[in-house]
Amino acid sequence: MIVRIMGEGQVKLADSHFTELDTLDDELLAEIRNGDRDGFRRTFHALLAKVRELGEPLPDDSLEPSELILPAPGATLEEVREMLNDDGLIPSA
Repeated sequence: MIVRIMGEGQVKLADSHFTELDTLDDELLAEIRNGDRDGFRRTFHALLAKVRELGEPLPDDSLEPSELILPAPGATLEEVREMLNDDGLIPSA
């Protein structure tokens, strides 16, 4: 799957990595629902870091369509809340 982090670029992630990302996404969803700003910030950055770690960066000039778009690292709790679906940022398979 091609994932874009807004303001950074795209990475290609193997489907096998989504179980690990779903755990962080579930934590993030709970923190957003509870208004836990400190937990949100910590988990959101951990999720983005894991996407960067597990993903294979695509060249900057690549024009692949993104199947998943994640907010920029500086996004606020409110901005991320607007991007959520019922499952969080990462749709369930």
